[in-house]
Amino acid sequence: MNYNNEKVRRQDRLLNETDARSILKNGEYGVLSMQTEEGGAYGIPINYVWDGKHSIYLHCAPEGRKIRNIAFCNKVSFCVVGKTEVVSDKFTTGYESIVLDCRAFVDLTPEERMNAMVLLLEKYSPADMEKGMKYIEKSLDRTEVICLEISEWSGKTKMVV
Repeated sequence: MNYNNEKVRRQDRLLNETDARSILKNGEYGVLSMQTEEGGAYGIPINYVWDGKHSIYLHCAPEGRKIRNIAFCNKVSFCVVGKTEVVSDKFTTGYESIVLDCRAFVDLTPEERMNAMVLLLEKYSPADMEKGMKYIEKSLDRTEVICLEISEWSGKTKMVV
């Protein structure tokens, strides 16, 4: 997982890696962008969890547009936006965001799928772990888990005063 801001055009707006990791860990959702077989692009907002290492996990139905796109081309982009602030009188927006280049994989081992679902449960429903574990056990066979292996990522910020 290579944090690399060299390709960011506005070098005066670089986000340091520590802040970027915080956005990745704490972000509510990200936007998964993929290529389509038809030659287009498809982006969708989706809940996610980062394993703290080099992978992001998503869950979805076992069939559908995301799964078809990943089968066509598993090179994907994932974007998470942190804090934003529109400053109307200055005609600008303060923001922080990260963009990740990834490879998407499905057909994970049962252990990795379960671990990912537990991580999602801990992130989004920590007060309902017992109930959530029962829900996972009942629905895991009809849930697909996607692993995004992060190859390179960058971060950008604009502070507005």
